[in-house]
Amino acid sequence: MRKNKRTLATCCATHLLHDGLSDVTYVLLPLLAQTFGLSLTQVGLIRSAHRAAMATFQIPAGLVAERFGERNLLALGTLVAGLAFLALGYAPGFWAILVALFFAGLGSAVQHPLASTVISHAYPDAGRRTALGTYNFFGDVGKFVFGGVVSLLLLAGISWQAPVVGFGLLGIMTAIAIFLLVTNTRDATMRAGQIIPSAKAAGWGIRSPQGFTALCLIEVLDSSTRTSFLTFIAFLLIAKGLPEGWAALSVPLILAGGMAGKLACGMLAERFGIIRSIVITELATGIGILATLVLPWFATLLLLPLIGVVLQGTSSVLYATIGDLVDKERLPRAFGLFYTLGSICGIAAPLGYGLVGDVLGVGNAIAIIGLAVLATLPLALMLRPAIDETRPAGI
Repeated sequence: MRKNKRTLATCCATHLLHDGLSDVTYVLLPLLAQTFGLSLTQVGLIRSAHRAAMATFQIPAGLVAERFGERNLLALGTLVAGLAFLALGYAPGFWAILVALFFAGLGSAVQHPLASTVISHAYPDAGRRTALGTYNFFGDVGKFVFGGVVSLLLLAGISWQAPVVGFGLLGIMTAIAIFLLVTNTRDATMRAGQIIPSAKAAGWGIRSPQGFTALCLIEVLDSSTRTSFLTFIAFLLIAKGLPEGWAALSVPLILAGGMAGKLACGMLAERFGIIRSIVITELATGIGILATLVLPWFATLLLLPLIGVVLQGTSSVLYATIGDLVDKERLPRAFGLFYTLGSICGIAAPLGYGLVGDVLGVGNAIAIIGLAVLATLPLALMLRPAIDETRPAGI
């Protein structure tokens, strides 16, 4: 049990680091543009290179980890991300920045699927949802901490290069900690330099194709709703007459609630079961989003943290359910696929809803977002037979 807690703590610290490195780029991009005279096109290319590397290499990371071990590849990816940020601190211009952030994205691509797998192996049954919810929570902590550190240091008159180099060194130290502290929990044997997985792990190891498909479709709708609502809620508040400065507070309010939700919803699933938790959180998300359309702006601001709890919290329930539907030897590739679907939706959904908003207005776009998430409810019923089969006492 002590090893499991140590593994969870290290993976939480790793999540904090990688999500912090990924989202601090939002703070760094205008500073980089000002320092090196970058155009908006160059800024877009830098951000796209980073996100594309993260999205593209999540599934390959899962496949490679099955041969070399999740812990080893997680440590290597963290080392690559740390070295990339160290290089970014000394970058002389556009191309060096582009390459550095591409490798930062490449290194961070391993984190979500492999850390989730390591935790799922450490907590194969009881406590997995709470453990993954805790892990999920620390990612949001990293987003706040890293951006806040850079902002405070800039206010103190310290250049952006100093924290970036510091983040790089922290990444290198975290990689060493992963290798030393994380238990290699895979049930595989090393023979003559090769990992021999168990016989039942052929293919993708999906025990219930219907259940896994339903879970992936719920993730598609949930991720699309999450990223799109975060993108457009400020525009809705501006349309209600709220000044832009106050409207910008909408996203931090949602994320603050989401931090609590990611932790709480994992515990909710342990207590009330998977299907009930999905239905409760997704139904509350849809109702909350639709409520923002009819409430005045001050009431909407008060509601946003509560929406954030369920909007962000469902992910903890979904991620932890993968371990119920996939053989543990194939968890890395399953998590890689699952996180990749979320990444793709995070890119495509805001674009699609943005086009809807341009044609029909932001209010109608928000209404469609709120209604679309309710499509997860029949999918939860489609998921139920697979959960009943694998975890009969969990519903």
